[in-house]
Amino acid sequence: MKIDKRIIPLAIGGLGIGTTEFTIMGLLPDVARSLQISIPEAGHLISAYAFGVVVGAPLLIGYSVKFPPKKVLMALMVIFTLFNALSAIAPGYNTMLVIRFLSGLPHGAFFGVGTVVATRMAAKGKEAFYISLMFTGLTVANLAMVPLVTYIGHAFHWRWYFAIVAVIGLVALAFIKFWLPALETNPDTHFMEELKFLKKKQAWLVLMITAIGFGGLFTWFSYITPLMTVISGIKESQMAYVMILAGAGMVVGNLVGGYLSDRLSPEKTCVLLLFLMMFSLGGVFFLSEYQNVSLVLTFICGALSMSVAAPINIMMMKAAPKSEMMAAAFMQAAFNCANAMGAFLGGIPLEKGYSFNYPSLVGVFMTLIGLIIAFRYKQLYSSQVPNKEEINNAIS
Repeated sequence: MKIDKRIIPLAIGGLGIGTTEFTIMGLLPDVARSLQISIPEAGHLISAYAFGVVVGAPLLIGYSVKFPPKKVLMALMVIFTLFNALSAIAPGYNTMLVIRFLSGLPHGAFFGVGTVVATRMAAKGKEAFYISLMFTGLTVANLAMVPLVTYIGHAFHWRWYFAIVAVIGLVALAFIKFWLPALETNPDTHFMEELKFLKKKQAWLVLMITAIGFGGLFTWFSYITPLMTVISGIKESQMAYVMILAGAGMVVGNLVGGYLSDRLSPEKTCVLLLFLMMFSLGGVFFLSEYQNVSLVLTFICGALSMSVAAPINIMMMKAAPKSEMMAAAFMQAAFNCANAMGAFLGGIPLEKGYSFNYPSLVGVFMTLIGLIIAFRYKQLYSSQVPNKEEINNAIS
């Protein structure tokens, strides 16, 4: 299958974003020792980045809606590259905390603008697949770049991690400049107009599906290391291979989710995937003591964790036909809320003394709630056909 080279700049941007977001989790002890802080304090660097994503997504989109998407994406990648480069030379913890917050600002806005640009470049009936192609960069980051950069950070110095991310940012910037087509914008739109989609029940249902239903998978992913080492009997030294297996699942699931969404409709695909998530998390709870089964479930859960990205974004764009960029940015905030909620709620049974397979049981109930909301959404709105002309009109 021939890949449209115009989508490659967005995928490379996603590669850089995925690398900077997830690599630090494996380097926290190195960062803590170097900056002379505790590991929980080093964990605040992750929270600072996530907070930057939530804050930056609506603010930067709101400011940039009047500018051509290509110029906006270039500006966002400049910000991303600059602050990751500064992270490599930050002198102390407090400075690093501020810089990580600033590094997170362009994350949601990049995917917000990129989602709309991807759908506009796609042929009719290929919109969801093009979104999945953009998110391929994020999945490849988990499959290849995160393990590689984590190894480099351990072997040499954690600051090389940020330097590598900055280089990826420069490459993405060059590809955006030379390969991404120039698209027109709507000069009549403004920040408050973009926020009007929040008055729609349809939009809130999609955000709830994302934050609660998708959050169920983060109960599993947040505690995957103790789950696999304590319950499944995997050696700690082999966890890098387990994470590669999960990353491979993400690559496959992302593309399959986009393909199914274009074939079945986003609503049907979302319901199907949430059901499979609930079933798989139940499997993790009951079967993780069987090592081979646990490894298969790792691949499946990894695939499901990214498969929902394309259909849920299309559902949101249908809910906000005149505010697609802002709506897509809010989706990134919702995904980060899912991350935080899944980790928090999944940790409750561990605090009560239960074993490491119990977070996934919490995930079953979270995904069930998301499934119920998705059924409600499908009942109310599945008759609405995606209107690509309305999507294009928002930025042309």
